[in-house]
Amino acid sequence: MAKQLRALLMDQDSPSPSVEAILHAIMPFKFVDHSHTDALVTLSNNPNGEAIIAELYPDCLILPYIMPGFILSKQVYDALKGTDITQYKGIILHHHGLFTFSDDAREAYENHLELVSRANTYIADKADHTIPPAGAAPNLSSGVRPDLIELAKIRKAVSNARGCAQLANLNSTPAARAYASRHDIAQIATRGPITPDHVIRTKRTAAILEFQDNTLSGVDEFVTDYQEYFHHNGNDSLTMLDPAPRFAIWKKHGVLSFGSTMKECDIINDIARHTAWSVQTGESLGGWQALPEQDIFDLEYWILEQAKLKKSKGTPKPHLGKVAIVTGACGGIGRATAEQLHADGAVVIGLDINPQIEENLNQPGLIGRVCDLTDEDAIQQAIEEVIFQFGGLDIVVLNAGIFKSGETIDVLDETWDRSIAINLTASQRFLKHTIPYLKHGVDASIIVIGSRNYHAPGAGAAAYSVSKAGITQLARVAALELCKHQVRVNILHPDAVFDTDLWTPEALARSAKRYNMTIEQYKSKNLLGREVKSTDVARLASTVASDVFCATTGAQVPIDGGSERVI
Repeated sequence: MAKQLRALLMDQDSPSPSVEAILHAIMPFKFVDHSHTDALVTLSNNPNGEAIIAELYPDCLILPYIMPGFILSKQVYDALKGTDITQYKGIILHHHGLFTFSDDAREAYENHLELVSRANTYIADKADHTIPPAGAAPNLSSGVRPDLIELAKIRKAVSNARGCAQLANLNSTPAARAYASRHDIAQIATRGPITPDHVIRTKRTAAILEFQDNTLSGVDEFVTDYQEYFHHNGNDSLTMLDPAPRFAIWKKHGVLSFGSTMKECDIINDIARHTAWSVQTGESLGGWQALPEQDIFDLEYWILEQAKLKKSKGTPKPHLGKVAIVTGACGGIGRATAEQLHADGAVVIGLDINPQIEENLNQPGLIGRVCDLTDEDAIQQAIEEVIFQFGGLDIVVLNAGIFKSGETIDVLDETWDRSIAINLTASQRFLKHTIPYLKHGVDASIIVIGSRNYHAPGAGAAAYSVSKAGITQLARVAALELCKHQVRVNILHPDAVFDTDLWTPEALARSAKRYNMTIEQYKSKNLLGREVKSTDVARLASTVASDVFCATTGAQVPIDGGSERVI
C-alpha cells in the first residue's frame, strides 16, 4: 500500500504521503481538514466520553476508535456507503480527532472551528478554570533552576538507557512545576497518551523522576516497565525498541523532554504540554482514561510508523545528542571547530568576548554567546545556562587565546600578564566549572588547543610559548585526574594556522620577512609543503572528541604539516 501511494505522487521528490491519505481521498470533497484537537480527545477520554460526544455533535458522524491508516479508511468508507454525507458537518473519531470537509476551503475550515468550539465551550463551563492552558510554547530557557548536577545525572541515565547521547530540555515554567507537584501525578501521568498517535514520539507514558538521598529513581523503573509492556503485548516477530523514556515528570521541578536533537525535544515538549492540559482537564471533568495498552502498542510497533521515523533520522552523526562548548569561538580555529562539531550532530555553544560571535554563530543548535573568560562569574553563569537549557555537557574545547610576537623577555610586561590570564588562567577557571558536569557527560572529552611553540618556542614569543606550555601541562594533569570518571583529555598542537584572529596581516608579513620568504611561501613552510587551515584543526578536534579516540587520553597530537624543529 505504501509503495502504491508513493508511486502515485505527481512529484517524486515530495515526502511520502500520510497514512491518512486514503481516508482523505475517499471523501467526495475537494477540501478535507483534519486535527487531533485537544478539546475533543479530552472529552473522548472521559469515562462518559461516548455520551458527551453524542450530545454535543448530533450533526456529525461519530465512529469508535480504530487503528489509523487503511483499516480506518475502510471503516469510514463502509460507514458512508449509502449515506448522504452532506447531512454531516464533520466526522469524529473517538480518541483520535476530527474531520471536516467541503468543496469550499473556507467552509471546511469554519466548520472545523465551530465544532472544536463546542468542545471548548463545554470544557469552559464544566472544567476546573485554574488549569493553565497549553497555549503557545513557553520559553524553556527561563524558569526556576533546579540542582543542575541532578539534571546532568538524569540526562546521563536516560542516555544510557537509550544507548546514545540525549538532550534534556526542562520545562520549569509555573504551569509545568504545578503539574509536576500534583499529589496524584504518578497516577495520572502513567495511564497512556491522550491519543495513540503520540506514542511514536513519546512512548506510552512519562517517567516519574525523583531524587532521594542523592539517588535518582524513575529511569530504571521506566525501563523495567517498558520491557514488561513489550513482553506482555508483543510477539516473536517484533524486536523491542529502546526502553528509554522520551519525556518525564521531575517531581516538583517540571517536565523534561529527551531527544537526539532540539527539534525532537521541541516536538516532545509540545506534546507533553498539551497532554498535561488534557489530563488535568479530564480529571476535573470526572476522570480521564487512555485506550487499552494493546491499542497503544499496536500503533507504536506499526511498521509504517516505524518506517516513517527511521527515514526521518537518517545516518546517525558522531556527536548526535551531545552538548559542546567552544571558547574563543568568534573566528579562526574556534569558529571552525564549533561549526564542525555542529555539523557532526552536537549542540554547540561558542563563547567569546567579541560581540560579533552572536551573529557568527546563529543557527538552531549553534549558538554564540558573549563571555569574558577572565571573569570567573561570567564563566560560571555561561556554563550554568548551557546545562539548564540542554541538560548536561559532553565536549569542551579550550581554544581562547591571544598571541603577540616581537617582544623580548626584557620588555615583557602587559603582554605577559594578559597572555597568562587569557591563555592559561582562564582555561583553568573554565575547567573548574565544567568538570563537575563533564563527570556526568556522555563519552566526555576535553580538547585543548595548544601550539607548536610548546615543543619548539620561538624568540620574541615568550609570553605565548610559556602560556601554551602551561596549558599543555594543565591538560596532562587533567587527563590523570579525570580518567577515573571516563573523561578524556587530549591536546592538539597546531602551527602556522594563518586564517585566525591571532595572525594579523602585519604579524604575518613580519614573520615572512624574517625568513626571507613571501607570505604564500611562509604559509606552507612545513615538511608537507601545505597550508594548515582552521578547518583542518576543526576536523581533527571533532574526530578526537569522537568514539574514534575512545581509548586515548593525555595525547599530544601535532597538526602542523610536519615541523623539523618538533620532529
